Amino acid sequence: MDAVLKRSHELKQALVDFVLDADGEMAEALETYAAEQLRRGAGDSVQQELAIDSFVIEGRVGDKSPLDVFIQNHPELPQSDRNLLNSWHQSFTGLFAITKILPDGFELMNWLTAKHYIVKPNSTKTQQEMSRLKEGEILLTRISPVTDTYWTFSGPYTQMGKLGKPKLAVAIGNFKDNYKNHLYSDAPDLLEEAWQSVVKYNQQFVEFFGSDEVTMPGYQLNKKIAELQEITAEKSLAEAGIDPSKSLAEIAQEAGVDEEEIKTAAQEMGTDAKVVTQLLNNKTTTAKMVMPKVDLPAELKKAEEVTALSHPRWGQMFLPTYNKVKTILAAEDWQSIEGAEKLIRHYLEDKKINAFIWYRLAAEYPTSLEKILQTVLQRPEFSLENDLDALLQEYGKPIEPELPEIASVPLHLHNLFQEALGEVQKSKSKSKGQKKAVKGFQKL
Repeated sequence: MDAVLKRSHELKQALVDFVLDADGEMAEALETYAAEQLRRGAGDSVQQELAIDSFVIEGRVGDKSPLDVFIQNHPELPQSDRNLLNSWHQSFTGLFAITKILPDGFELMNWLTAKHYIVKPNSTKTQQEMSRLKEGEILLTRISPVTDTYWTFSGPYTQMGKLGKPKLAVAIGNFKDNYKNHLYSDAPDLLEEAWQSVVKYNQQFVEFFGSDEVTMPGYQLNKKIAELQEITAEKSLAEAGIDPSKSLAEIAQEAGVDEEEIKTAAQEMGTDAKVVTQLLNNKTTTAKMVMPKVDLPAELKKAEEVTALSHPRWGQMFLPTYNKVKTILAAEDWQSIEGAEKLIRHYLEDKKINAFIWYRLAAEYPTSLEKILQTVLQRPEFSLENDLDALLQEYGKPIEPELPEIASVPLHLHNLFQEALGEVQKSKSKSKGQKKAVKGFQKL
């Protein structure tokens, strides 16, 4: 183990001890941060350690990170130590595949961005614990840079074993839910492209429907959304220099690939053959991201009415009860409406109903919404203007938008999800004659 790697372990331990031993503002900030992180995750010991580990880099104490406070409080540190500590601002949590076992560490691939890293344990104990790991295994962990050529394990790791495509897709989905701020943290270009895709989709939604809010029967809305996505895909092809009016044979010839190969790839990916051509034709496109397919869940397809709302940051939402909530808010005697209080509570408790929905209702019905919440919550002093954000956070609703489901995803993840879905469907098809297939399967 070289001197820099050994020193990284000593500094990391000193940093964590400094944070855990602190009181006052630092202790309060840690408690708030940890509570928020554990509310989203599993709450096990590894999750708790990861929360502390991420707090020392990402947490805020006033306008500084705990790492900055540590450096400020240790003026005796040599410049080499300060440089190493400051480099840890690049630390991030990821879902990694072990691609190679090295004599003193591992080569890892971040599944979210397909980027590769040389990562070495910085203590003998960790090195011994990790000696049993094998190529192909998946790790949930946090890594920090040590030099320009390699990184180290910043905190604990969760060993997930070797995962087939369906289970890997589930693991990535869980990671997305629990670590939204680390989705593309080592690839800001992908993150920016994902956010831009949300803006673009919102523009196309408004152009297509003539509004950012539309209500119609579920089956009809599902067809309209499919039409919108087809138009969006054709525009994407046009931007990539592919003429959507040309036949697949013509496009394949221009791309320099076999038409049958495109059809096979499209079938495996569960997407349109022309989209596959767009992705294969590197001469005419630099596309790294693919828009996910939107398909309403079965219960919404059957609903008498569904309201679709679109926003350039919050994304797209589907609500079968939005008009009923508006009816409650517009009523002179809202308590006379059957199920009114239950529905308001549902809007508070359901994680799918985000802060944007509440802000929209608050802007349209400020007086009635405030009075209803005062009654439902039994808080007569509740003020919509002063207390709404705190209330939403109390119910686990982020008040800043997180990357929504409609955002484009990297091509390698899109392929993984489609292949995983294909494997699940094949498995279900094989077992159909042996036992009744499970109904309502929507996602991995």
